[in-house]
Amino acid sequence: MILYPISERITVGTKAALEKELFINEEIGRAAEIQFTCCQCGNGNIIHLTPYESGFPVLQLYDQGKVLSEIDLLKNGMAEETSQDRRYLGKMTVDSLPTLYFGTDCQVCASKYIGIFSYGEQQPGLEMLKVSGIWNYLVSV
Repeated sequence: MILYPISERITVGTKAALEKELFINEEIGRAAEIQFTCCQCGNGNIIHLTPYESGFPVLQLYDQGKVLSEIDLLKNGMAEETSQDRRYLGKMTVDSLPTLYFGTDCQVCASKYIGIFSYGEQQPGLEMLKVSGIWNYLVSV
C-alpha cells in the first residue's frame, strides 16, 4: 500500500481494528507488518512500516493547525503531550518516542485513513514500534 503525507485539513472518523499494535525488537525486523480492517467495506489491508524510512513527522499535522490541531490529536487518542524531559521530540508523541504519521487508502473501496506510530529505543536494548491507531478520515471543506 502507498503511504502519503496529508496536507489538507481533515476530520477524523472511526478507529480501524488492528491485528497488532506493538512490535518489539526482532518482531520489527526489516519492516513491521500492520494489518487493519476497513471501517467502510471490511477489507483487510496490510501496511509495511520500515524503521527510519516510513512515515512523516507528526509535527506536520498540528503545526499551525493545517491538518489537525493538538486538541484533535488528544481527543481522538492519537498522541499525547510529550513529557518535559523529551520535548526535543516535539510537543505530541506516542510513548515519548519519535512519532510519525501516514495517509493511506483502503485497497478495495479507497476510503482514506491516517495512521500514527512511534519508533525508537524505549530503554537500552528495547526497540519498539507502537501503532497508536489507524483512523478513517474525511477532507474538511
